[in-house]
Amino acid sequence: MTTLGTGVLRIRHWLRDHPLALDTALALAVLVAMIIGSFVRPGVPNGPTFGARRPEPSGVVLMVLGAVVLIWRRRRPMAVLAATAGLTVVELVRSDPPAPVVMSTVIALYTVAARTDRPTTWRVGLLTMAALTAAAMSFGAAPWYSQENFGVFAWTGMAGAVGDAVRSRRAFVDAIRERAERAERTRDEEARRRVAEERLRIARDLHDVVAHHIALVNVQAGVAAHVMDKRPDQAKEALAHVREASRSALNELRATVGLLRQSGDPEAPTEPAPGLAVLDELVDTVRRAGLPVEVACTDRRPPLPAAVDLAAYRVIQEALTNVRKHAGPGAKAEVSVVRVGATAEVTVIDNGSGGGVRNGDGGGHGLLGMRERVTALGGSLTAGPRYGGGFRVHAILPVKARTAEPKEPGAAGRTGENT
Repeated sequence: MTTLGTGVLRIRHWLRDHPLALDTALALAVLVAMIIGSFVRPGVPNGPTFGARRPEPSGVVLMVLGAVVLIWRRRRPMAVLAATAGLTVVELVRSDPPAPVVMSTVIALYTVAARTDRPTTWRVGLLTMAALTAAAMSFGAAPWYSQENFGVFAWTGMAGAVGDAVRSRRAFVDAIRERAERAERTRDEEARRRVAEERLRIARDLHDVVAHHIALVNVQAGVAAHVMDKRPDQAKEALAHVREASRSALNELRATVGLLRQSGDPEAPTEPAPGLAVLDELVDTVRRAGLPVEVACTDRRPPLPAAVDLAAYRVIQEALTNVRKHAGPGAKAEVSVVRVGATAEVTVIDNGSGGGVRNGDGGGHGLLGMRERVTALGGSLTAGPRYGGGFRVHAILPVKARTAEPKEPGAAGRTGENT
């Protein structure tokens, strides 16, 4: 059974790839059917009788011509229909009873209906039915109301209806296939978009982690190198801070990169995204790096949404890193987080006098990254010099963020001042 099914499938594929061969076989089958039908005499009292008559040579010629024309039914459907209808009319006028040349017209009309639109099928089908039926009623020896005449009408009408049904089914199947392909393309595009967004989010997290901790390591290493000879104890303390900062950076990198692991990869410890709950640890790290930081107010209850909590932490982290790098010696910083109605306000100010570039237009994208992060949640961020000296970063974050997950905005790099 499997071999038979495979053979039939191969034959179908071959015929589909060679339509001319299929039409030739169909034309031969129609010719055989017409010749067999030409030996049948209808209208006798006991019904049609086979062998009661023989086809005339002219009828055989018309049947052969009608069958041969069908070979080109796909290429020129209208021309083939006109030719077969003309041959049928000639046979209806000259013979009694006529040879069944009308079979070729039925196939031709079916082809027109299956390969054109419905209005064309209606117009051509009605014209063909009317012409053949009128010729049969007008020139046939049988009465106009005989069943043979109505048979011509019925067969031509049925050919048009079947062809239109086949065309409609093909259009329906093509529409379903197109929708399925479009849905598949849309699903693939959505998956690629989500993968790209996740990669950008992870890349930004990596940048934030590395930039902050490497900046602290750089500062502490510079302190250790400066006091190594004269104050070795202070150098050892600075190196201990370097070690702690590098360990913290490695832990955060491990947690972030762990998101990229596949299901079959070995398990690795992961940690939740940082937030205001670990703000004290961030401030202690910055203080050990030599920047005095005062936490003026930390209103953390009720807890902020995860995305807002992460954004607030990153804004403070970025702002303190910039203060440490650009505010100059003797600078101090102040951090406050205040809930005001439906918003949370994060403020980082310093009294530095350094000349480093701290705006989003100069050399890096640190402030631009903070602004994109805040804007993505529906908030706003302002940053600029303070009256009387220093710098101020002020972010207003909605308590109900537009996203429920700690997604990261923007494709730009984070700490431009740190890169």
